[in-house]
Amino acid sequence: MEKKKISRQQVYTLLVQIGRKDGDGLPEGATGAALMIYASGVDEAEAVRETVAILKQADTAPLDVTGYGTLQEREEEGHEIGDEERGLMQRALEENSVIVAQMTPFFDGEEPTIH
Repeated sequence: MEKKKISRQQVYTLLVQIGRKDGDGLPEGATGAALMIYASGVDEAEAVRETVAILKQADTAPLDVTGYGTLQEREEEGHEIGDEERGLMQRALEENSVIVAQMTPFFDGEEPTIH
């Protein structure tokens, strides 16, 4: 009889601010960007470490990471989470991956915000 492997992985919602770096792919004139990311990990610290490592490999300059918790934690806080967002979270879990759901460049004097 096969035992089903129980995954301890969860998906965390992260907001990552990145600065400028040669080859980062940000628009001309942008001073950086905010990335909404869904990342899998056994805990939020692992999800953050994996995300930062992948962003560095992708020639970006991560500056700050804010964690918003798991799907369950966000629901408990009253966040409205649509089907598309849930689908991306499920994909991150199934693929044990980091998914950039949204990228918002910011320009001089702007504060990064994600809607």
